[in-house]
Amino acid sequence: MSENEKTAAGVYIIAEIGNTHEGSIGLAKQFIKAASACGVDAVKMQTHIFEAESLLGAPNPPYFTDETRAEYFKRTAFTLQEWKELKRYSEEVLNVDFFSSPFSLEAVDMLEEVGIKTYKIASGEVSNTPLLERVARTRKKVLLSSGMSSWDDLDRAVEALQSSGCTDLTVLQCTSEYPCPPERSGLNVLAEMRARYKGIQVGYSDHTLGVAISIAAVSMGATVIEKHFTLSNQMYGSDAMNSIEPREFKRLVKEIRDVEIALLNRVDKDEKGTEIQNMKMTFEKSIVSAENIPMNTRIESQMLAYKKPGNGIPANKYEEIIGKIVNKGVTKDHKFEWTDFKA
Repeated sequence: MSENEKTAAGVYIIAEIGNTHEGSIGLAKQFIKAASACGVDAVKMQTHIFEAESLLGAPNPPYFTDETRAEYFKRTAFTLQEWKELKRYSEEVLNVDFFSSPFSLEAVDMLEEVGIKTYKIASGEVSNTPLLERVARTRKKVLLSSGMSSWDDLDRAVEALQSSGCTDLTVLQCTSEYPCPPERSGLNVLAEMRARYKGIQVGYSDHTLGVAISIAAVSMGATVIEKHFTLSNQMYGSDAMNSIEPREFKRLVKEIRDVEIALLNRVDKDEKGTEIQNMKMTFEKSIVSAENIPMNTRIESQMLAYKKPGNGIPANKYEEIIGKIVNKGVTKDHKFEWTDFKA
């Protein structure tokens, strides 16, 4: 199934592998295989070419200081042929879309040689207008993250992409905190994005722990969900501790699909089938006599009780019975019918 077909069919779910593969193509394939078994639509990595994107003394993020950026990115980098093999393995063997986030113009050039069909713009690249323009000129689908952006930042990025040729853009709400607490997830921004960027799809790149916020985002109209994926939270690197493992990711995919089914299938409360009518009869209450009632007695409220099954006069009709006169004597627990009363 192609990426566009998947998107049309439902929420597009991306397992973000990043650099947690540690530069091992075998381990990267195992990541992709495990993510595919969870039912994802795509796997995403990151394409870092250190000399093209960072000065030698560029600081590390505060949550990863075990080695320098130069050491980490050079050690975990793949060659062009390795990138091509990972794309082939993903798409031809496992039928899972494969793409990456470029962090330099050189990375875009490499990914074009790889032949990817989608670009993800990472939160830190939103202000990198030359990169945005280069990506847009490929005429590929673009996912634009917003984890570090103000509205002005995001407006400029959307304009740069669209004016340079991007016609298939999805803007992702994201909060660049690792992990992101639920109260800072910004689910409210989804509606604001939809109103602000007419005709553009809206998605959610999730840095929270667990699956709840992603599922909530789907219920609020997100058409793309990206979530960090790892084989184990104990793995080395900057992302593994804030990612979810295969068992939980599989549950995330299933629950998103369940939410999709619920959202796509309307229920008309007035069109109840036979099964619902049977349920009403089983669980609802009918009006019955609370005591023995002689013939010609005028019904008072204390003479009535309300008991299953619900195939008699419904309990919500009790006011219509009070004051009526029974035309025959009835015993306790008699289930009333309208013919039991004088006209």
